[in-house]
Amino acid sequence: MTDTRRRVKLYALNADRQWDDRGTGHVSSAYVDRLKGISLLVRAESDGSLLLESKIQPDTAYQKQQDTLIVWSEGDNFDLALSFQEKAGCDEIWEKICQVQGKDPSVEITQDIVEESEDERFDDMSDSAPPIELPSCELSRLEDISELISNCLSSPMRKEKLAAAIESEGYIRKLLNLFHMCEDLENYEGLHHLYDIFKNIFLLNKNALFEVMFSDDVIFDVVGCLEYDPSCITRKKHREYLKQQAKFREAIPIRNTELLSKIHQTFRVQYIQDVVLPTPSVFEDNMLGTLNSFIFFNKVEIVSLVQEDEKFLTELFAMLTDVNTLDSKRRDLVLFLKEFCNYSQNLQPQAKETFYKTLTNLGILAALEITLAMDDQKTKTASIDILTYIVEYSPSFVREYTLQQSNNTHEDQILLNIVIEQMICDTDPELGGAVQLMGVLRILLDPENMLAQVNKSEKTDFLNFFYKHSVQILIAPLLENTAHGEPQKEDYQTVQLLGLILELLSFCVEHHTYHIKNCILNKDLLRRILVLMKSTHKFLVLCALRFMRKLIALKDEFYNRYIIKGNLFAPVVDAFVRNNGRYNLLDSAIIEMFEFIKLEDIKTLCSHVVENYGKSLDDIGYVQTFKTLKSRYDQHQDKLKDRDRNTLESICFSVPSILRNSRYRRDQRQLDEEEEMWFNEEDDFDDNETMVTSNTSDILSKKLDTDLDSIGKIIEKNTDTNGPKINNNSSQKATVLNNNANSGTALALPTTNTENKSALFKRSLVDYEGGDSDEEEEESGEVTKRARLS
Repeated sequence: MTDTRRRVKLYALNADRQWDDRGTGHVSSAYVDRLKGISLLVRAESDGSLLLESKIQPDTAYQKQQDTLIVWSEGDNFDLALSFQEKAGCDEIWEKICQVQGKDPSVEITQDIVEESEDERFDDMSDSAPPIELPSCELSRLEDISELISNCLSSPMRKEKLAAAIESEGYIRKLLNLFHMCEDLENYEGLHHLYDIFKNIFLLNKNALFEVMFSDDVIFDVVGCLEYDPSCITRKKHREYLKQQAKFREAIPIRNTELLSKIHQTFRVQYIQDVVLPTPSVFEDNMLGTLNSFIFFNKVEIVSLVQEDEKFLTELFAMLTDVNTLDSKRRDLVLFLKEFCNYSQNLQPQAKETFYKTLTNLGILAALEITLAMDDQKTKTASIDILTYIVEYSPSFVREYTLQQSNNTHEDQILLNIVIEQMICDTDPELGGAVQLMGVLRILLDPENMLAQVNKSEKTDFLNFFYKHSVQILIAPLLENTAHGEPQKEDYQTVQLLGLILELLSFCVEHHTYHIKNCILNKDLLRRILVLMKSTHKFLVLCALRFMRKLIALKDEFYNRYIIKGNLFAPVVDAFVRNNGRYNLLDSAIIEMFEFIKLEDIKTLCSHVVENYGKSLDDIGYVQTFKTLKSRYDQHQDKLKDRDRNTLESICFSVPSILRNSRYRRDQRQLDEEEEMWFNEEDDFDDNETMVTSNTSDILSKKLDTDLDSIGKIIEKNTDTNGPKINNNSSQKATVLNNNANSGTALALPTTNTENKSALFKRSLVDYEGGDSDEEEEESGEVTKRARLS
């Protein structure tokens, strides 16, 4: 048998930059006397004639491409190429070339320094590489065909040439004829080769080939080829599944034959991708991009064809909302709509908006009100999926519809309340539907995606609606389960549901302001939630704690006062004490909450915790949180005491001012003397700090007596000179003078108003019981100026 390792095709680049086939032969390397060097010789396969005799020049740039191709230039504008049938033969000749030029055979080009024009020429050679010659399509050549296709996958250029050759020669249909022969003959070796061939044809990633393989008359034969995986002992029965088990249900008869054909094709191709083809490796994954695109554009075309058929959609929604429609028929309609919405995810944004507007105008939300409340689990699940698609794309559609319902629909029939009811009443032990609906509610309640326009405020309107008509439905299971100070139900499904409700309420606390605040304060919601701190399910305990932590994180004094007034740290501290220092998530979460209070220096909560729970927390020594909290509390108390003392001092210092007016001015020396006397008394006050409260009235009395006696002395001197006589007869008319320059209150009033004065002032002005200040003024020798009477 002829050695195929050295079997090559010789190509020459013509003037049009296209490769001409110069014949097939066998290559060798030998010393040629005439050329005086090692040369490449190619002799024709047919008659042995010499097709090529080329000396290996030491300065010629030889280029190895795709493991089976060697390209070089013979002079100007004359390029040659050898295309080897086998990689081993190419490697042998390449090693000989590198040996002559003194190069390492691992290189792909033998000359490092190449002029720019030569670089461009090599690029052109790559773009116009010689075409691939496919072996004849015979049973005996299946192994060669499989090896050829496999070798071409490593090179983009070779893949292009191979795909072009397969398409132009109608090679796929020829291979499928061999498949029928192998199945009839039970030639499993051939069938295994065909499996490899078609698997690799998929990896060529060519849409033109997919169009051929996925045509109605061919696709089942292609699937049949992929049933004979060499790694499996038995054949996989994919064709039986597609033809017999996979049933196409027409919810409404589809009259458009193009649409019907496209739906069938898309299902089958999706099945090939997901089930029939082996799981692609990391390197093969990107090779199926065109297959993904084929499916993608098929789905887009299906959506467009359905949308264009207005009669079809109108009939569909009419049947969906008709009360006489059977549940089984309604289930098929909902499942069709679900697939329809799933396909729409491939649309461009503008087309997707048109799609959802079309569904909304046709009444899809009104239909979902019916299907969400159905007992059939498949119908309900598909309805939840459809609602999720709509809300994820545009929650405003649902909000606007809900607000329109508020004026003319009973609360139980409003879509938003139906969603909440279905979340609460989910019968699935794992609450799969409830989790999905909670996600829907979260999107609807997220103010970040709410529109605010000049004449329309979606955020305000929708939140007002929710907290007025819907929140009571949401929290009803929570209030019911905590009605008697202990969790009433501890089964897994109930606590899972309560966890979802708490997660949604925590989201509301974080993103809503006065709406959720009013709800919490009016319904005493935090107290009821903290009942769950007694639950035996730790995740639910953590959910309740997380809700309280969200409130504290806001540092809102309304919430702080609510917590203090209700003594709502008690359940948390009790849970902390019951945990008994175990190193778990609950212990860390509670400590973190108190650490936050400490770091943020929330004084009201800090004081409340230390004063009410200090004894329970003082013994916690494995963290410094509570000791630091106590230290912060002590510092705060010291500051309060200092502030109170300063306040008392300022009050005492300002008392004399009530008796002074700008009508009399004292001598500056007299004021200095009295200030000195006042500060002397203040020193005594400071020295006896512990008796501040008990002695305050005495100090005030003494100071008042001192200042009032001074005023009395001034008035007496004025009377001796030219003022009227003042005696102890309280019924006698008198004029009371005020000489405090800093006072804004005038006491110069007619005697008829004397009854309105305090008894203290009457005693000071008339009785002169405090004569000490007169004596001190006389001893000091200071002269008091005469007051001017006006």
